[in-house]
Amino acid sequence: MLYAGLITLPWWGHVVATLIFTHVTIVGVTIYLHRHQAHRALDLHPAVSHFFRFWLWLTTGMITREWVAVHRKHHAHCEGPHDPHSPQVLGIRSVLWGGVLLYMKEAENRDTIRRYGAATPSDLLERRVYSRYVRTGVVLFGLLLAALFGVVPGGLMFAAQMVWIPFFAAGVINGVGHYAGYRNWETSDASTNICPWGILIGGEELHNNHHAFPTSARLSRKWYECDIGWGYIRLLSLLRLARIKRA
Repeated sequence: MLYAGLITLPWWGHVVATLIFTHVTIVGVTIYLHRHQAHRALDLHPAVSHFFRFWLWLTTGMITREWVAVHRKHHAHCEGPHDPHSPQVLGIRSVLWGGVLLYMKEAENRDTIRRYGAATPSDLLERRVYSRYVRTGVVLFGLLLAALFGVVPGGLMFAAQMVWIPFFAAGVINGVGHYAGYRNWETSDASTNICPWGILIGGEELHNNHHAFPTSARLSRKWYECDIGWGYIRLLSLLRLARIKRA
């Protein structure tokens, strides 16, 4: 009975569903939180913007203003003593394996939120739901997965979701992306491109490119580089669901 859910899938079907869910979350992080909210490189249609805001609340419990503030502070103090998550300062192991803890610690700094969290959503829904009931979305997501796919498969899918984003978004990008890889541009920080094919982390693998052009909606710069997030942005633009401000 533990395997019973509303949807019956083979084991590989659960794997595919998990990859889809985690990928949508990564896309939400790179397009909505990073390129749209933190750097204002593009405008999103309100429906698309709110979908990502809702999805991230449901699957990560992240608050837009906090994520944006921590990231902006990272750019303002990159590789310095006030950088929230520099492996050059804190060590690669601390950031790679404990990046999410560093993020949570900085997100509790009210001065950081006040100074760097400007122009982020502050509507009634944000104040009364998303920011107030931070963990509720994650709980609902876990219950939804259990109901759809069964307690055990749904539980494993939920665990993968909970580990995937903190490790790749907070650990790999902030850690490896400032420690190892190749560099197209001699920026003042230690940012690197982890891999020329930005697919697994939505294009964020091209981190040195981003630090060289932080307000660009496109992270790929060489002909052999692939930024899947940029592909999604171009599609949204063609559908008139996004307006690219800087490419």
